[in-house]
Amino acid sequence: MKYTAQDFKSNQEVRWCPGCGDHAVLAALQRALPMVSEALGIDKERIIFVSGIGCSSRLPYYMNTYGFHSIHGRATAISTGIKVANPELCVWQACGDGDALAIGGNHFIHAIRRNVDINIVLFNNQIYGLTKGQYSPTSKLGAITKTSPYGTVENPFTPGMLVLGASGTFFARGLDSDINLNQEIFVEAAKHSGTSVCEMLTNCLIFNDGAHSAFAARETRADSTITLRDGKKMIFGKDSNKGLMIKDGKLVVATIGENGISEDDILTHHVDSLDSSLQSQLINMKYPDMPVALGVIRNVAASTYDANVQQQVDEVSAKSKIHNMDDLLSSGSTWQV
Repeated sequence: MKYTAQDFKSNQEVRWCPGCGDHAVLAALQRALPMVSEALGIDKERIIFVSGIGCSSRLPYYMNTYGFHSIHGRATAISTGIKVANPELCVWQACGDGDALAIGGNHFIHAIRRNVDINIVLFNNQIYGLTKGQYSPTSKLGAITKTSPYGTVENPFTPGMLVLGASGTFFARGLDSDINLNQEIFVEAAKHSGTSVCEMLTNCLIFNDGAHSAFAARETRADSTITLRDGKKMIFGKDSNKGLMIKDGKLVVATIGENGISEDDILTHHVDSLDSSLQSQLINMKYPDMPVALGVIRNVAASTYDANVQQQVDEVSAKSKIHNMDDLLSSGSTWQV
């Protein structure tokens, strides 16, 4: 069946604050799913959205698919169970930076380590929004919040580095307002076999307004961010005259046309590189010293947990003498009363 974005919109009123970045992420997902359905050859009845607790976790209500609104921090565990129990499902997970990386941090890293074939959409607004403005694992050092009135004294997580540290196979990053890029990211995530983590940099208008504004502002975004695409040169800037090079083992920004530098000297992006050292540097780039990297940064092939479990079950079943409940009840030491 040929779907449109409208087919994935539920009849529920969207209850996010006006101006919240979650609206744009939702729109990108709804636009991406018809392409996902076509690429994977699946009906929408095989697509399910799972969430934990938080503003972003309302998302399953707004999708015209199957959904599961679970409990705080446990969305990844439930997503894993769903995928292992029914590998034919296309499982999506909506979670926030607090929901996924604090109470849910253990589930998050182990799903990535196991490479469960699920798609994690991580809404990162660097704050707890639904519970009214506490600092989260991604809040900036020194952030003034309800639970850090004098500023946080701890360094934040970089989600992409958690993914690499857990031997993750797919990581991408997008700005909430860049619907077209996020649509591309979600399609690539769905096509990836394994855990895909899509970090969406979202804005919380109420409790952390402008969290990403230093590099996300439309008027300066061309110079403050770089959109990476597989097989393409790492070029950015409003005049497309800046690029990334390696100097003394580190990424640096170079200006094309200066000091004899040409496009040939600029690095080419390879999402499938098994050497994660360059991907690590791309993930860690911070404005204003470097542009913030957007797009698919890593996409490598590896066996998945759910497929390995299914293979093991098939192998054990083939060798087993017990094939049904009657076989089980009549096996071993049995007697009649």
